[in-house]
Amino acid sequence: MSDDLLPIGRFARLCRLSVKQLRHYDDLGVLAPAWTDPVSGYRYYRPAQARDALLAGLLRTMDVPLPVVARVLSGDEGGALRAARDRIEADIARRRRGLRLLDRVLADGLPETEVSVVREPARRVVVAREAATPSTIAAATSACVARLLPRMTPDGLLIGLFPLDLAEEFEVRVTIQAEDGDDVLPGGAFASAVHTGPYEEISLTVHGVLAWFGDHGHTPAGPVREVYLNDPATTPPERLETRVMIRVEDDQR
Repeated sequence: MSDDLLPIGRFARLCRLSVKQLRHYDDLGVLAPAWTDPVSGYRYYRPAQARDALLAGLLRTMDVPLPVVARVLSGDEGGALRAARDRIEADIARRRRGLRLLDRVLADGLPETEVSVVREPARRVVVAREAATPSTIAAATSACVARLLPRMTPDGLLIGLFPLDLAEEFEVRVTIQAEDGDDVLPGGAFASAVHTGPYEEISLTVHGVLAWFGDHGHTPAGPVREVYLNDPATTPPERLETRVMIRVEDDQR
């Protein structure tokens, strides 16, 4: 054993980490000790490893995932950190959207949404699909729309389809009406309301429509439909109109 090796306890104090953290980093291949006693299993580190250990600890205080920390320590510093920064920035944007929604709920409560029951015909459609999580719905929807836009006609109907119950992972679908479409969007009776405002606030109207189901003793059936009534490229966010529709499962008319 080299004389310049530090036992794990001293190295932990030098790097402002706990012994448990250092063991965890070793187990995951993030930061291995310079030498491990084959008899006792005790770990030893070189002072020169302190810079890597300090960087790992600093990145963890910024919620950078350990796999990304491992990539940084292995030399992929620029790409890994830029990706981590992008994820943190996206999370901040999501939380800001959540704060705006919370402010509206604090000010007005759950909105009293004007709901009507409408009959929808079955429609032949082209469908784009994208895997999503609750935090990536907007990006997944945009990706679907981008794939469908080349087939969009002036009188085309662009409809987003979202699960009624959002799991950790789910599928987002967007459809456009087309006579040669391979799929059919079923018709039936739908509770319908128009949302006016940014797409990020549509959940207020969705919850308002679901509250209508509770108030009237009906049963909702997914998916939630969002019918996009105007072009976000030419319409200010506060004037965007989206028709929210949820099928009334127990309507037999």
